Amino acid sequence: MIPVFKPAVGEEEWLALREPIMQGYLGLGPKTKEFEDKFAAYVSVPHAVGCNSGTSALDLAFAVLDLDGGEVITTSLTYVATNHSIIRTGGVPVFADIEGDTGNIRVDEIERCITPRTKAICVVHYAGHPVDMDPIMELAAAHNLPVVQDSAHACGSRYKDRMIGSFGPINTFSFDPVKNLATGTGGMVTVLDPEIDARMRRLRWLGHARPPGTPAAPGEAEYFHETVEIGYRHHMNDLSAAIGIVQLGKLDRHNQRRRDIAAMYDAAFTEIDWLETPVTKDYAYTSQHKYVVRVGTEYRDDFMAHLKSKDVGCHVHFVPTHLHAAYKPYRTELLPVTEVFWKQIVSLPMFPTLTEDEIAQVIEAVRSYAPPASAGSGRSASSVLA
Repeated sequence: MIPVFKPAVGEEEWLALREPIMQGYLGLGPKTKEFEDKFAAYVSVPHAVGCNSGTSALDLAFAVLDLDGGEVITTSLTYVATNHSIIRTGGVPVFADIEGDTGNIRVDEIERCITPRTKAICVVHYAGHPVDMDPIMELAAAHNLPVVQDSAHACGSRYKDRMIGSFGPINTFSFDPVKNLATGTGGMVTVLDPEIDARMRRLRWLGHARPPGTPAAPGEAEYFHETVEIGYRHHMNDLSAAIGIVQLGKLDRHNQRRRDIAAMYDAAFTEIDWLETPVTKDYAYTSQHKYVVRVGTEYRDDFMAHLKSKDVGCHVHFVPTHLHAAYKPYRTELLPVTEVFWKQIVSLPMFPTLTEDEIAQVIEAVRSYAPPASAGSGRSASSVLA
C-alpha cells in the first residue's frame, strides 16, 4: 500500500543525533536554540520559539492572547488540534465558512462573525495553500484583533512573495512525522514582538522566568523559580532540533518535489470530468503539503475503496471540527460550504520520496475508477462551491 504521507529522512538525520547524545543534551539545550535561529532566518522573522508539537505551539499562541472567555473566529476544516487549543486556553471557537475551491477561511465570513465578544481570528493554510491574508489583516486591524496563523501545512509556503510565518503577530508550525519538515515530534511559533517571545519562552517551561540550565542566583535555591504565571511543559528537545536542522536544509528541495508530483497528477487528471484537482491562486506559492482532489459526494467513499483495492492509500482531511461530539456546545452557525466540501475531498499520496513507479500507480488507480452511471459530474457537483 502506498501511504498518503511518509517522512523523507536519511542518514544525515541519523548522524545529526550524535552531537546532542554525545554532549548529553537530550532536553532543551543549544541545538534547540540553533534550530530556532535558523528557522527564524529561513522565514525572515526575529523570533522563533521551539515547542514539542504543533499543538503546543497553538497552546502558546492562544495563551498569550489572554482570551478569558472571548471568541475566536476560526475554521472548522482543520485538524481538531487547532480548535482544541482555543478552548484549552479559555476561548470560545466561532466557526466561519470556507472558500469552495481552496478550503481556506473566507474574509466575508470572518467579518460576519465579528461581535463585541471577539478576541482574535485564527486562519489555517489548508493543505499548504496560503489563505488570502491581506484582506483578513486589514479587517483585523480595523477591529483591533490579533490574527493567529496555523501554518502546520504551510512550512515553506509564500503569500505574495512573503514567507508564511514572516508576517502577522503569531504563526504556528508543526513538525510531526507527516509534515513537510518532520522532526518526529516538534513545533515552532514565529513572532515579531520581543515581549510575546519572552512570555512564550516562560510559558513553554512551566512559567519559569529562569530558563532551564541557567545557574541559580547567589543565595537562591537551585530549584526555586520565580514563576510569573502558570505555564506548560511545551519545550522542544535537542534531539528533535538536531533532526529539524537537517530537515530545514532539505525543505525547499522537498517542497519542489511535491509541486512536481502535483503537476504530474494535474496533467494526468485534467481530462477526468468527474474529478476536480486542487487550485493554486495567483497570490499563492504552496508547500503542497497535501494533494486533495474533489469528487461527487455520492461516490466519494466508493472511489476511496477503489483506490485502496489498488494499494493506493487515501484519507479525508478533515471531518470538520464542529461535527465532533465535543463541539456540540459551540455549533451555533450553519456552514453550508464546509459541510459539502468535506464530503467531496480525498487526499492522495503526497511525499517527496514517491517514486516514478508509485506515481504511475496512483495515476492508474484514479484513472481506472468509473463512477456509478447514476452519479453526476464531480466538476459540476463541486463547482457550485467555488
